[in-house]
Amino acid sequence: MKWLDEIHVMGKCSLSGEIFIQGSKNAALPMMAASLMHRGRSVLKGCPRISDVFCMEEVLKSLGAVTWWEDHDLYLDCSDADGTEIPETYTRRMRSSIILLGPVLSRNKKCRIGYPGGCIIGKRPIDLHLMALGTLGADISEQTFYLDAECSRFQGKDIYFTKSSVGATQQAILAAVMAQGVTKLHNCAKEPEVFWLCRYLRSMGALIKGEETKEIMITGIRELGPGNYTIPPDRIVAGTYLCAAAATRSEITLRNVPEQELQAFLEVYQKIGGQYQANGGTLEVNGKRAVQPIALVETKNYPGFPTDLQAPLMAVLTGAQGRSSIRENIFDQRFGSAFQMNKMGADIKIDGNQAVICGGRPLTGTQVQAGDLRGGAALIIAALMAEGETCITEAELINRGYEHICEDLQALGCRIWQAGSRGFEEL
Repeated sequence: MKWLDEIHVMGKCSLSGEIFIQGSKNAALPMMAASLMHRGRSVLKGCPRISDVFCMEEVLKSLGAVTWWEDHDLYLDCSDADGTEIPETYTRRMRSSIILLGPVLSRNKKCRIGYPGGCIIGKRPIDLHLMALGTLGADISEQTFYLDAECSRFQGKDIYFTKSSVGATQQAILAAVMAQGVTKLHNCAKEPEVFWLCRYLRSMGALIKGEETKEIMITGIRELGPGNYTIPPDRIVAGTYLCAAAATRSEITLRNVPEQELQAFLEVYQKIGGQYQANGGTLEVNGKRAVQPIALVETKNYPGFPTDLQAPLMAVLTGAQGRSSIRENIFDQRFGSAFQMNKMGADIKIDGNQAVICGGRPLTGTQVQAGDLRGGAALIIAALMAEGETCITEAELINRGYEHICEDLQALGCRIWQAGSRGFEEL
């Protein structure tokens, strides 16, 4: 599927109606990698049809898997997925491709993989991934353009992470489930995506304990059974639409919302004036009150405020009468969207890892560029508040994580469309 590369938004709109929250990107991708470890067919239900998932699907097919879709159910037949090379052509498009290193080694004993790419949001080294796999027995050689790795069988060990890392924790779990002996992981990430991966692997027969804590214990087994699991809803997509409601002073209904995973965000949402009522996975969202400035929001590892919602919140705060601050503690280059919002008339100053938003200035539609996935979504939110039309280029980055953001906002009353080289296409 070829994605169109511009999104156009007509601002000053009010939203109303309801939308259904898609399956989680960050849960789906490691589950797809885990499916490679069963020599047979697995199915992931409610899988988001987004470009990152399609890219991971192409990687698995390049290794020999056979895949097909039935609506939003993704079938993965990995009976003959015996390939050992993942070219840089794939890995440069998606950073999370590094998660395949452990499963390919576990199954096929060797792997050559290009260095991972993805969004430019600062340093995201893979040293903890390599440390974990090396501790479990992998022999890894770092070449100029790729990694070469071999391992006859992983051996259970104690692994101590020097800092919390979602990807490295998932990598170690995937390698350990078919290792010989017991693996104990210390200082693990506690993000929901770790928990959901463990649940999926347990449904395949893996022996895992403590996945909601900082200490996880895995007893290795010889083989995994088929996977059959429903992808949980995407907390970041839900948070993005909450921001859209606040930015436009609107009332909307969100269905299939993982409320418990959004608690830190919802606390901030209420502090800036947002209101909501939760009922069994449905949020009735009321953003009609004027947005209030907030002294300081700091991004933190889960259960703290998520870094992926920092840029959408910043867009909302440009509409608050007063000064707000956001401190980014996870990534070191995640304020790119601030400079684009300033082109629209915002007053955002960056000092190291802190952004100061002097809100209340009117925004005007203009051409801006999405530099990363979540920053691109933030520019859509800013465009909803702006006078006139905003054109967001490099919009294919937004499609990495949002299945139908234009259709969703259209359903809520926004005039928004995608455009490509052959002209405009209103959805």
